[in-house]
Amino acid sequence: MDMPHANPRPPRPVGAPQQPTDPFLTAYMIVLTVLGFCIGGFIRSMHRKDVAIVLRDMGVRLKKVARTAREIERKMFHLAGLLVPLIYQLMIQQGFDQTTCQRICWSITIPGVILDMARIHIPFVADNWPLKSILREKEKTQLCGGVYFSLGCTLAIHFFAPAIAITSIIFLVLGDMSAALIGISFGHDMCVVKLGREGKKSLEGSVAMFFVCFIIGCTVFSQVHLREYAVFIGSMVATLTELHEPLGINDNLSIPVATSLALTLGFERTFPCEAGASTHNPLNWFETHGWSLI
Repeated sequence: MDMPHANPRPPRPVGAPQQPTDPFLTAYMIVLTVLGFCIGGFIRSMHRKDVAIVLRDMGVRLKKVARTAREIERKMFHLAGLLVPLIYQLMIQQGFDQTTCQRICWSITIPGVILDMARIHIPFVADNWPLKSILREKEKTQLCGGVYFSLGCTLAIHFFAPAIAITSIIFLVLGDMSAALIGISFGHDMCVVKLGREGKKSLEGSVAMFFVCFIIGCTVFSQVHLREYAVFIGSMVATLTELHEPLGINDNLSIPVATSLALTLGFERTFPCEAGASTHNPLNWFETHGWSLI
């Protein structure tokens, strides 16, 4: 008797592109997450004075050292966001279907939104909020970045193929972190042009984010022919979204959704160029795994 949701992938035609395999994505996410946590743990174990010394040795201007050290401490917490694509990929490899993954995501996101709204409007909740020490000043009176992050990840997972959703979430976690740290450390040193909606962002930070996203995308889709085209578009959209925050939407929400859409459109442009592309197109992941979007 055939097992449900266990459709084997068809053999790869000669010369056809190939989507990332589940074992590859799982290994990739495990290595990336472990590496990120090791680096984050090492940095957090360092004394702030030691961090300041390292930053000065790296060429960070003295007046920027203190702020950069504080931002590093804050951003290391954001590395926990890598657990989302890791757990999602592990669930896929264990045979969880689409509906189950969606329900789990929404069952986490919706209570998170409700609790954060309670933090904003109920003083008792705000006074006893466990992570209030890392909240930005503007987040004390509005939804925090973690809620937008959860919603952005959930929407990407709900509407896009897993490899694309996973990549867009990594773009958000590591790309946004790179833009912030490089921007604060070296922003406006070589180029004094002020970018972004409020003129607080730098060309250096945006360039760093683009290259980090591009490298990540090319490695995730290393088995995919002409991957550079879609990855370039996705990296550029992620960078511009972080830079301008279109419509004033928090980039923790807009980056995963916009990047997933950009990667989808990019692969739509390249995969019809190859024989057997429809079989190995990452956009058709649902069909090759026996899932349905309806």
